[in-house]
Amino acid sequence: MAKQTKSLHTNLHDEATQSAPMTSRHRFQVKTEEDSNLELNLTNHFLIAMPSMLDPVFGGTVIYLCEHSPRGAMGMVINRPIELTVAGLFDRIDLTLEIIPDSHPIGKRPVMFGGPVQDDRGFVLHTPVGAYSSSLKVTDDIAFTTSRDVLEAVAAGDGPEQVLISVGYAGWGAGQLEQEILANGWLTVAADARILFDLPLEERFAAAIKSLGIDPLMLAAEAGHA
Repeated sequence: MAKQTKSLHTNLHDEATQSAPMTSRHRFQVKTEEDSNLELNLTNHFLIAMPSMLDPVFGGTVIYLCEHSPRGAMGMVINRPIELTVAGLFDRIDLTLEIIPDSHPIGKRPVMFGGPVQDDRGFVLHTPVGAYSSSLKVTDDIAFTTSRDVLEAVAAGDGPEQVLISVGYAGWGAGQLEQEILANGWLTVAADARILFDLPLEERFAAAIKSLGIDPLMLAAEAGHA
């Protein structure tokens, strides 16, 4: 499963190689006949835990991959809330919802368990990208920000239109995620911003599977008979 890396700021994207274009969803492509290493780029994709995954950390999760390269991968679990609201998180880090009252819906939103790496820090997926001091631009519309200024903007009522806040993130070393996928630990599919930001948390796992054209109930039944 995802392992801890030294730091979020590993600049994986600086050394990423150009992957061959994918002709269908999440298919691996062999570089050469002599090279058995499989290359793919799953940035801006969902990882969906197979129903057979019994891992207590990642079983039943959907992970949004923010970065993927030959050096490794990182992302955020988007469907596992913790017992902490955004307002509660802000209180812990001495931020006040000054412009947005405590009764505002954003203050009542749950904070996500983003993953086991740096689980004492806050991370924010958001759209639009904006201009914050420490952000990774995932797509033209979505960014992954680690700096406090994005939270300050949210508290002031001047933040991104849509945000998903977590403590911790998920990280993989070089080749680790690819091996987990080959071992049937994960399904992968291009990310859908509607699932990422709009759907209720309890609906995201099934919706991500359905985006593959798979019935979640059938998948669960097949896993039970594996």
